Amino acid sequence: MPRRPRPPVPEGVPAARPPRPRRKRRSGKIAQRIVPFDLHPVALREELIELGDLFRAYQQRPEPDLVELSELHSRKAKAFRTWAEVTGETELRLEAERAEQAAAAALLQHQQRTGQSPAGDGQVTSRLLPGLTQWDHARAILAHVAEHTPVPGAEARLLAVLLTLRSALTGTGNLVGQDVRGLPLTDPEELIGRLVESGWLSFPGTVEELLASRPESPTPITIPSLMPGEDGPGPFVFGRKTRPKLSGWAQRVVGDKKLRKKKTGADVRLLALALAVRTSADGRLGADGEGVEVEPLAAWCCVEPEGLEALVEQLTVADWLTDAEFTADGLLRGRLTERVLPVSCPLA
Repeated sequence: MPRRPRPPVPEGVPAARPPRPRRKRRSGKIAQRIVPFDLHPVALREELIELGDLFRAYQQRPEPDLVELSELHSRKAKAFRTWAEVTGETELRLEAERAEQAAAAALLQHQQRTGQSPAGDGQVTSRLLPGLTQWDHARAILAHVAEHTPVPGAEARLLAVLLTLRSALTGTGNLVGQDVRGLPLTDPEELIGRLVESGWLSFPGTVEELLASRPESPTPITIPSLMPGEDGPGPFVFGRKTRPKLSGWAQRVVGDKKLRKKKTGADVRLLALALAVRTSADGRLGADGEGVEVEPLAAWCCVEPEGLEALVEQLTVADWLTDAEFTADGLLRGRLTERVLPVSCPLA
C-alpha cells in the first residue's frame, strides 16, 4: 500500500523541536551522608554537594590551612542547620553543632600557632612568643632549670634561668654586668661564685670583672652541661633565631616594670614565669582554666606551699594576677591580667 504523503506544514508555524535531553543531576556525599536526589531548595543541595567536594579536596592538601578549614566547617554548620529545618531530623542539627565547634577549634588553633588568641570581648592578644612550638620550648627550659640548678634557693634558680637562656644551644654565651644587676639578688657576687665552685658555670677573669663588664665588651660564659656531646646536640634543639626570642621573653617577664617597682623578690619573679606558661588561651590558670597545683608551683618558687599565698598576693598587687583563690583540693585558680597576656604561653 503506497505511503501517504505528509501534509505540508502551514507557513509561519515553526517545526516541532526535538525533545531536550534531561540534565542529569549531580550526586554528592558529605559527612558520610548521601545528599538526597530530591532535596529542596536546590541551592541547599548544591551547597552540600560542593562542601563535600571541598572537604575531600582539603584532605589531599600537603599542608593544613586552618583558616580555610574553619571556614569550611562554618559553611557546613550553616548548611546542616538549614537541612535540619527542612527535614526535621535531630541528627542533622547535632551535626551542625559539631561543625560549629570544629570551626571554632580550628580557628583557635590557627590563632595559637600565630601567637594570637582570644582575650575576651572579641579582642585578640598578640603574644611575644608566636606559637605552640616556642611556648613548649619556654616550658622545657624552665623544667630543665628546675632539675639542674646546682645551688638551692630562689635567687640561684632565677639567675640560672637567665644564664641557661644565654647559653642554651652551644653551652656558651655572653653576659654583661647589667644582666645580673637587673635581677633581685641579695649578693650576686657570692651567688655567681657558688655557681662557679659547683662546676656548673665558668668564665675568664673574676666575678668582679664580670659584674663590671659592659655591652661593648661582654664576658663569655660557659655552662658545660649545655654543650652538645659527641653523639648529638645538647638538651635543647630549637634554632639559633629562637634562643634570643626566648631570652627576651624571660627578661620581659622577670623585668616587668610593676614587678620592679614593687621591689618583688626572686621567688615572686619565679612565680610570674611559672604562671605565664601555665594558662589557657584566655589567661586563666591551667590548661582549661581549672587551676594549677600548688605543691609543684611552690617547689619551683623554692618556698613551702603555705608560703605561696604571700607571693600570689604580691603578684595581685603588681597587677599581674587577678581573681586568685586557693581551693580545698590544692589548686591555685585565677587569671593573668590583660596587661600581661602578651607574655603568656598557653597550654595546648
